[in-house]
Amino acid sequence: MIVSYPAVFYKLEDGAYSVAFPDFGVATHGEDLEDATRMAIECLASRIKCLKEYDEEIPKPTLDLNLVEVDEKDGEDDYIEATKQIITVDVEEYARKHFDKSVKKNLTIPKWMNDLALELNINFSKTLQDALLDEINRKRREIAIDEE
Repeated sequence: MIVSYPAVFYKLEDGAYSVAFPDFGVATHGEDLEDATRMAIECLASRIKCLKEYDEEIPKPTLDLNLVEVDEKDGEDDYIEATKQIITVDVEEYARKHFDKSVKKNLTIPKWMNDLALELNINFSKTLQDALLDEINRKRREIAIDEE
């Protein structure tokens, strides 16, 4: 499924870019234009993939860039310039290469733990993935609390 959606690239004073997708109300950023473009493609692919997975409606793209609104500047530390651009991505292909790809990891556990887990038919990969996801979410909550 190839999709195209408008994005607004906001150039910041430090040379970084903030990228907004008005049709979705989501945004991303990059250290420079190349990085921001890469991140915009990832953001769009992940948003569409997520909407499809939860059977939510995918909004129709606003392909007329003249209809895409740019946020008003509201202070001294705001963006320098804004540029509208259409971002296109093959969602399934991108997901296959970047989201759904598994990587092999080696780990070391005590023999007694291995033996007992095998005896209980525990799926090692699923258990590790679940534990890692729990730990990732816990760390993200800690970081969010620290930033407040």
